[in-house]
Amino acid sequence: MSLMDTPRANRLHIGLYGKRNSGKSSLINALTGQEIALVSQEAGTTTDPVYKSMEIYGIGPCVFIDTAGFDDIGSLGKLRVEKTKEATQKTDIALIVFTDSDLAEELKWLQHFKAQDTPFIPIINKVDTLENRDSLAAQIEATCGISPILVSAKNKEGIDAIKEAIIRLLPEDYEVKSITGPLAAPGDLVLLVMPQDIQAPKGRLILPQVQTLRDLLDKKCLVMSCTTDQLAATLKVLAKAPDLIITDSQVFKTVYDQKPSISKLTSFSVLFASYKGDLQTFKQGAYAIDTLTENSKVLIAEACTHAPLSEDIGREKLPRLLRQKIGSGLTIDITSGPHFPSKLEGYDLIIHCGGCMFNRKYVLSRVAQAKALNIPISNYGVVIAYLSGILEHIDA
Repeated sequence: MSLMDTPRANRLHIGLYGKRNSGKSSLINALTGQEIALVSQEAGTTTDPVYKSMEIYGIGPCVFIDTAGFDDIGSLGKLRVEKTKEATQKTDIALIVFTDSDLAEELKWLQHFKAQDTPFIPIINKVDTLENRDSLAAQIEATCGISPILVSAKNKEGIDAIKEAIIRLLPEDYEVKSITGPLAAPGDLVLLVMPQDIQAPKGRLILPQVQTLRDLLDKKCLVMSCTTDQLAATLKVLAKAPDLIITDSQVFKTVYDQKPSISKLTSFSVLFASYKGDLQTFKQGAYAIDTLTENSKVLIAEACTHAPLSEDIGREKLPRLLRQKIGSGLTIDITSGPHFPSKLEGYDLIIHCGGCMFNRKYVLSRVAQAKALNIPISNYGVVIAYLSGILEHIDA
């Protein structure tokens, strides 16, 4: 991926779902105008979901998800269907492909998307060869309440209609949601306090820092940056106090103790708690720490899959802070990347990272899983602020 590319996590995720050999891969090729998906007459060509980042005129930066047929069979097929179901948690808009009059499977998945509050577009593919296209369209409309789009991926028929339907269903905050939200305005002086520990790739900044910096530049803010040990010197040379200070959560208390009283303070992780997740739910989750005992069980969920490093925030610092408050007997499980327990029962608290590697839909799906089981869920930065005794003084 080029350094100029929009990160996948910030792109609209469009998933294609249907039976094997319904033409999902051909449809992706037609929508993108490129041969990016493997096409074969043999059913079941697509196994694991395939993610392809694209730029589509009128839609902008997006990711197409090509999934295995949800009618796959056998023990291996069952695993493929589970992967397809996992992909639905990341899907902002679903394209459901119909090819025959047996609608049982399609309707089951349609209800799944409705339950997830995911907008969907019914599509009849291969209309160049279907003899019952009109009766099938009427059947789908009568059953789903939505008129399907008639498409021939082979002949590029109906492709523009799909793009227009996607544009109509774009989330309200798509491409307008800001990382810093109301905390920063044009002309504001913003100070970024960014300790460069061993987790930061050599010669680069970590993704939340880069994305926040770009957000501030787009807002025409005046941006200054420093490391934690240079904070006092930086504040001294500035002509005025910063309107906003954004810091790494790991040094929240250090920065709070030195900041000017008129400067607002937040962290990259707290910003992403709002940008990618549900900040109010995360705040409520932090207060649940007071109910934990040494018999409690906590899950720490991290989006990144890097190898554990010394003083890693999720694997080292948070567990240490929690055990200092609760006791050494506290049970803490750690998961990383897309791996998230299918059964969350038994956990008393979930603490999630900022989610910079995930799209907002996926983070919110995890929040919904926790809420459904009445399990408190919070965020790295929010929890650190709470454990530091400054959560009520943090801006978001």
